[in-house]
Amino acid sequence: MSYQVTIEPTGDVIAVEDGQTILQAALRQGVWLPFACGHGTCATCKVQVLDGEVEIGAASPFALMDVERDEGKVLACCATVQSDVTIEAEIDVDPDFAGHPVDDFTATVSAIVDLSPTIKGLHLKLDRPMAFQAGQYVNLELPGIDGSRAFSLANPPSKADEVELHIRLIEGGAATSFIHQQLKVGDTAKLSGPYGQFFVRDSQAGDLIFIAGGSGLSSPQSMILDLLARGDTRQITLFQGARNVAELYNHELFEHLAAEHANFTYVPALNQAAEDDNWKGFKGFVHDAAKAHFDGRFSGHKAYLCGPPPMIDAAITTLMQGRLFERDIFMERFFTAADGNADSTRSALFKRI
Repeated sequence: MSYQVTIEPTGDVIAVEDGQTILQAALRQGVWLPFACGHGTCATCKVQVLDGEVEIGAASPFALMDVERDEGKVLACCATVQSDVTIEAEIDVDPDFAGHPVDDFTATVSAIVDLSPTIKGLHLKLDRPMAFQAGQYVNLELPGIDGSRAFSLANPPSKADEVELHIRLIEGGAATSFIHQQLKVGDTAKLSGPYGQFFVRDSQAGDLIFIAGGSGLSSPQSMILDLLARGDTRQITLFQGARNVAELYNHELFEHLAAEHANFTYVPALNQAAEDDNWKGFKGFVHDAAKAHFDGRFSGHKAYLCGPPPMIDAAITTLMQGRLFERDIFMERFFTAADGNADSTRSALFKRI
């Protein structure tokens, strides 16, 4: 049996099946609701129930306090419905969001590539094409591993039947250890997607800056390949940060793209370049490379950041000092279990950052 859930203020109406959460149903029908953790601990998906019967589910008492429960608030990632329901959510309707519905796919490993000493490129052939926006991510389920793991898509949307993921080995990480040490070509896995609100805002004017660190290169790679394939005429600059030459993966790809496209510039930066690397490029952190390249002035640009939280935070500070504002900066932080609660690192001063 299913019920209808009406979402205000957008007026979207979705069907929610028995046992399905409001968030699951919305995403699988191409309707965006804000969320982060997906399991009731961060409160990003908090909504107000205006009418109807809702079961709160396993919401953390810290994310959903008793007084909020009494007021009719629920977490969409945990809440299920027992009748037709109307909810009110804080939704910023983004004109650039395509709203591709989330779906489930069976994937077969077609290739595993050593990108760096710590990062592998995992290529998965899907049982059917997946429509997505460059910059979005998927949730991957692996045999024998509890739960799912989120990985950004590195391939452009034009290659929709085989996805590419960049996966860094995390010490003690069950899923990344399995991928790096046990997964083989021909093995199968389940994934769902696409998820996320990290994509290029084509409706917004301004040249584009991409700042990536580590395996955070995946989303910018997808975005840049898509932009260049579509003939985008904006100036595009990619700053790629790594510790040393061995970790600076796919640099040949971007050097080739820079030689082919007059509107694309590639600036790699190494923060621990060894003397024997014979490195003649920028030495230092990737945000410092961006500052040096633009002489500390970023106005007129839109910036897209992807990588570990310390890199993101340093880049935000540098960009804002160079006259970019919250409306100009978009990001995808790469968290691991060692980073703790993703929501706890967000700034109290800004809505998105």
